[in-house]
Amino acid sequence: MSSPRNDVHTNSDTPERPGSSRKVQPRRRQAPVPAPQKISAYRRWFGTLHPSLQLIGLQLWMPLFFIVGFCLCYVFAFHAPHPHDVPIALIGSDPTFVQAVQKALPGEFVFHTYDSLAAAKRDVLAGAMAVAYDPSNNEFFKASAHQFQVASLVPATLSAVLTAIGVATPKITELAALPSYDEYGTVPMYVMLAWCIGGYMVAMFIGIMGGPLRHRVRMAVIVVGGLIISLITNTLAGPVVGAIHGHWIELVLIAWGWIVAIGLAVNGLSYFVGRFIAAPAMICFVFLSMPSSGGAYPKWFMPEPFAWLNNVVVGSSMVDMIKHQVYGVGPGPARGLITMACYAGAGLVLMYFGKMLWERRRIRAIVTGRTTMFQDAQTANREFLGKQRDVELERHGLSSTETGTLQVLRDSDWEDDRVSGDVFTGGRDGLENEPLTTGRIPVVRQQDRQPVGGRTGGPGSGPRARSASGAGDSGTPAEPGDKPHHRHAAR
Repeated sequence: MSSPRNDVHTNSDTPERPGSSRKVQPRRRQAPVPAPQKISAYRRWFGTLHPSLQLIGLQLWMPLFFIVGFCLCYVFAFHAPHPHDVPIALIGSDPTFVQAVQKALPGEFVFHTYDSLAAAKRDVLAGAMAVAYDPSNNEFFKASAHQFQVASLVPATLSAVLTAIGVATPKITELAALPSYDEYGTVPMYVMLAWCIGGYMVAMFIGIMGGPLRHRVRMAVIVVGGLIISLITNTLAGPVVGAIHGHWIELVLIAWGWIVAIGLAVNGLSYFVGRFIAAPAMICFVFLSMPSSGGAYPKWFMPEPFAWLNNVVVGSSMVDMIKHQVYGVGPGPARGLITMACYAGAGLVLMYFGKMLWERRRIRAIVTGRTTMFQDAQTANREFLGKQRDVELERHGLSSTETGTLQVLRDSDWEDDRVSGDVFTGGRDGLENEPLTTGRIPVVRQQDRQPVGGRTGGPGSGPRARSASGAGDSGTPAEPGDKPHHRHAAR
């Protein structure tokens, strides 16, 4: 005797009766039907284009972005670098020299009075002062390893002012010379650029293609990828190219930390901008960071806003850390470590809130059935490639089944239907209108192979395609009324 099922929950809209032990399940509300997605006329027209052309068109924002970025950042920043508010350490006082400089070069130099020559030299090595001038000895002190352009231009400019007021040509003393393998001091800038590009590109591809990945998986890829990039870049710049001598382990650790910090920041941004992550990543870590880093020209030569951005961009801190480690100039590592921690922390915060936003957007898109133009183009291109595959198989006498295997078409079902076209547009498939040289793919069945003289072959072997003479499978000549199946049937 069967027992009743008491574990099946039933829904009832009737109120519960007094004394009844049956629990009334609450009625679930049905989600409202989402409004259909509105498709603009432009999007409908764009969807009529070739799928591959749609994908190309939707990616053309990248070269346009590069053009605008290079013009507004690189060309604008470097087309006319001019000194402004360049700090000069003046030991003691020299009112005549100061007035002459302010009259001849207004707004270009700012003098800071020092009582100690040692303190002035220390600030020149640290990069706080461009050069130091000692009027009592008529001597300039510079540090080419910190900023080659400053060390070359500023003493020469101020020496011209001194000679104009009747002072003898001053002596120039080098506090930190550049090594022979970095004659112009550009190695730290380009090494910094390699670290930045490696860091943001790893996270950029994670953001574009790794949306569903969990936080720990993304962070593991960034950490491991950052270590690999650090090892490669420092090995190439150091032992291979010879642009940096020594300090390999220290630079590997510094680069690893910076690449991870940049990767976390870009990874956090990717949740908010999706496949357009390349734009904010390159703006922050290439287009703005490069001119503001002080690697090519110091901030005292850069126009605004690049002069102010020197205080916050990663490039300036990275260049300073490289110079301090390799040449012993510039500020200590404290500023760089603080900046690194700030970018990494900002990335973690963006990852935490961005993941939740991304999941809400994803669910909303699934429920409402909304798609983007890029998703539509990808779907259309996938369907187009599938059809093209079937056409190519049929052209060679093959067809694919639902399970993905191939089968040979019957002779009566196979024909190459390529149409004519000119030399520029080709046929309907976009290829040049030349005869196919392969013909029909030969398919040999194992039971048709017969040993002849110790070798496989004989009358039963060979492709199923008809012979060039038009004979049938039985070997009898073809009837006069038989027509060959296009150009391959006559081969």
